[in-house]
Amino acid sequence: MNAFPRLVIAGTASGVGKTTATVAILAALRERGRLVQPFKAGPDFIDPSHHQAATGRPSRNLDGWILGERLNRETFTRAAADADLSVIEGMMGLFDSSSPLTDIGSTAELAKQLDAPVILVIDGSAMARSAAAMVAGYACFDPAVCVAGVLFNRVSSEGHYKLLKAAVEQETDVVAVGYLCPDAEVTITDRHLGLTMAHEQRNRSLYHRLAKAALNTVDLDRLESLANSCARLPPASARIMSCRPNPVRIGVAQDQAFCFYYADNLELLEAAGGELVAFSPLHDAKLPDDLGMLYLGGGYPELHGLALASNRPMKSAIKRFGEQGGTIYAECGGMMYLTQGMRDFDGRLHEMVGLFPAEATMQRTGMTLGYRSIEVAQSCVIGPAGLTARGHEFHYSTILPKGPLTYVCTSTDAQGASKGADGMVANKTLGLYTHLHFASQPSCAKALVDSAGCSTT
Repeated sequence: MNAFPRLVIAGTASGVGKTTATVAILAALRERGRLVQPFKAGPDFIDPSHHQAATGRPSRNLDGWILGERLNRETFTRAAADADLSVIEGMMGLFDSSSPLTDIGSTAELAKQLDAPVILVIDGSAMARSAAAMVAGYACFDPAVCVAGVLFNRVSSEGHYKLLKAAVEQETDVVAVGYLCPDAEVTITDRHLGLTMAHEQRNRSLYHRLAKAALNTVDLDRLESLANSCARLPPASARIMSCRPNPVRIGVAQDQAFCFYYADNLELLEAAGGELVAFSPLHDAKLPDDLGMLYLGGGYPELHGLALASNRPMKSAIKRFGEQGGTIYAECGGMMYLTQGMRDFDGRLHEMVGLFPAEATMQRTGMTLGYRSIEVAQSCVIGPAGLTARGHEFHYSTILPKGPLTYVCTSTDAQGASKGADGMVANKTLGLYTHLHFASQPSCAKALVDSAGCSTT
């Protein structure tokens, strides 16, 4: 049994600043010389990019609905094995979940599964004694969730913080662990899918400034003490690695347009015998040599339509790869790139790869968001008919057919309601709107690698 020191940073609601607080704490602990392993509750690619920038380590996603308790614990303990402590950023409000009446998929559920103390982030900008009432409510709502500390965000002065601290500590059993001041210089800007990614930050001192803020006004000694108070957890079993004699080279699209990948998906492809090779559909003129598979993740192709359309050599190479039988796995933005054209928010049409006879159209309203369970209806590159896997959808685009489209999967939401067809297919190219988490069905990664063969590019 190992200690695995750990904390959950949760919010009272979305928008209170839990990502800012989490990244500040991660960066401050790193500056203290700690090896910190970050995690994110729920299906999210954006916040983990900031975690990695702050710690230098890939952030892992944990989710009660997608993975369940056993896989959450295995993912956590495997990634945290060599860390001094782990910090898990929650999603939405502490008790918000896929249902208004259960905690399935919530931060609270994850805190219980990991037996981890919770630090509650509250926007303290316009309250005093009311903070005690709020903390008391969150601490008592589910006695199995240990709300151990509270961190106040957007507090302008030490005097204001002292009022909040006195109210909470005199009237509840929860300790105040500090505060963060409002600071425009450490604001992470947002857009249509949430915050901007870490690699897009123009303020390169962002993480240092956040670390300095936490070092000045957050009791990091108390946080480390709470993390070290956790009960021990059994270590994860070793991941079984492939015995494939010759690894399959997998081209992974990685640039400003394609940047949504679960760290576990990439590692499971490696465990199945893949050798990951990064390339850029935006900037490269050709594919890497000797590829057996392409992985086109989601991201922001809609913000780079002109550049993607202008890179004709890359589009031609990918189309040729697919038409000659190479395995291509594409999710959301990657699938949009494989259509005949993509229409951006301003209605401009940009020519894309053309493997799917369809047009992807961006819309400013009507976001599609939610958990998804997909079932393979017709054998394809991720597995045989009947196979199921879990993930989520998160997009503002729609697909307009320009010819006959073949779908090989069906999709349902967290309540089991049908969400229609998913998984466009052409030869050995599969395009899904759903971002699958391969750990929910590890055979998907193996099936993809097994399906991959050498193609002429």
